[in-house]
Amino acid sequence: MSDFLFGLLTDYGVMIVFAVTFLSCLAIPIPSSLVMLTAGGFAAAGDLVLAAVAGAAYVGAVIGDNTGYLIARLAGDRLSGWLNAKPKRAALRKRAETYMAKWGGSSVFFSCWLVAPLGPTVNYVSGLSRMTWLRFALWGALGEIVWVSLYVGLGYSFADNISALSDLLGNVSGFLTAALLTIGLGIWLWKVSAKHHKHA
Repeated sequence: MSDFLFGLLTDYGVMIVFAVTFLSCLAIPIPSSLVMLTAGGFAAAGDLVLAAVAGAAYVGAVIGDNTGYLIARLAGDRLSGWLNAKPKRAALRKRAETYMAKWGGSSVFFSCWLVAPLGPTVNYVSGLSRMTWLRFALWGALGEIVWVSLYVGLGYSFADNISALSDLLGNVSGFLTAALLTIGLGIWLWKVSAKHHKHA
């Protein structure tokens, strides 16, 4: 798939960068970070214009984030009866709303770039938990500035070492994501255990 995308990148340039970042924010498995690195490398070689690459990546990511949010928000509104019909589902939604009300902004911001694999999930959770759109959009827009600047900028600066750079960034992002999920699971298990002992 990557070779196919890179072939399209050489032919259609910024249009492919836009499409890839847009689709990746909807949880479609596509190597958006690698495409941005490569596009940055093409810009360094003079085959693409750096500002156009960065602009296309940024606009695609922002629109993708907001599309994911909107889909989940509309789905959540339509499924409100179903979500609230069972106590466990209603409680889960309430916890998500409470969490996003307190930590939603920073969660959206860091999921755009620091733990990018979680980004699409956070977009959907933000919509389902009815986080205000303006707050989501502002934090998402800030986060995408970092994501796009990081990957396009590194691709431009290290055009001769994109493969090694991609592996390094992928490993760091994967490690951080796994660590975050492990910590979250540990906290959840601790709370379940404490609740069980309390009622035992």
